[in-house]
Amino acid sequence: MSDKKDEFLAQLVTEHQLALQKYLARKLDNPEDASEVAQEAFLRLHRMEQPQQLDNARAYLFQVATNLAVDQLRRRRLHFRFIKLEKVHNVDGEPLDINANAASPEQILDAREKLTRLYAAVDELPFKVKQAFLLHRKNGMSYSAIAQEMNVSVSSVEKYILQALKHCRASLSSHYPSNNEFDEKPKQD
Repeated sequence: MSDKKDEFLAQLVTEHQLALQKYLARKLDNPEDASEVAQEAFLRLHRMEQPQQLDNARAYLFQVATNLAVDQLRRRRLHFRFIKLEKVHNVDGEPLDINANAASPEQILDAREKLTRLYAAVDELPFKVKQAFLLHRKNGMSYSAIAQEMNVSVSSVEKYILQALKHCRASLSSHYPSNNEFDEKPKQD
């Protein structure tokens, strides 16, 4: 029974892998992500009891891959939206860079305090979350490389990094309330 399944899946990979990766690369606009999503789609078929019993295995494979790609795009949008919110802007909408002009002693002290708090927040993270976050931010590794290093899925890496960012942001905002005029409640007379 297992031989039939393995033969069926090997034939499916041979016949459709290239087309599936091209399809996903167009959808995801990233060949590496497309390759990973295609691999995950084939793994999902492999986990089935009898994939050879499917009426249209190619259609099923492409539907699974499409669903995985949509999930990937949603996570990517959420991640980019979160990153965008993390950026601090000055009045003109330009990124604030305290090093652009000579920083005052108060700005330097404030930055050091925030950095210390940020290090503490990173230390509070669960091991895998901290590991993924540091591999990405400190070592500059891609999500796929981190997934391979940690022996987890790319979606797990995305979730770990998002969790780390949320935790760090919450930790900083609890110690350093925003001075943003839009965050303050209007005063009642």
